[in-house]
Amino acid sequence: MPPELTQLLPASVPLSWYLVLSAILFSLGIAGFLFRRNIITVFMSIELMLNAVNLTFVAFSYHLKQVDGHIFSFFVMVVAAAEAAVGLAIILTVFKNRATLEIDEVSSMKL
Repeated sequence: MPPELTQLLPASVPLSWYLVLSAILFSLGIAGFLFRRNIITVFMSIELMLNAVNLTFVAFSYHLKQVDGHIFSFFVMVVAAAEAAVGLAIILTVFKNRATLEIDEVSSMKL
């Protein structure tokens, strides 16, 4: 690469930025899980938390120059895909039986 171009390229992003972003995403996921009353929103919050963990795994893996974090991230994605399939099936069944997706109304076990 010519020396003129290397001066224009930005330096690599520090690891701490990835970890701060991951912490923010995880915190938003926790807030959505705790404070929202819609099953779909809670479900999306869980997915957001899983993606925040994946970001941390990949960031540490890249920083430490090891492949372990990528492998863990792959397994988390497999679990998230299975959770999405089963979770959406449960959500559809609950909506079909109760005609609502509000957690407070679905929490009773009565039909």
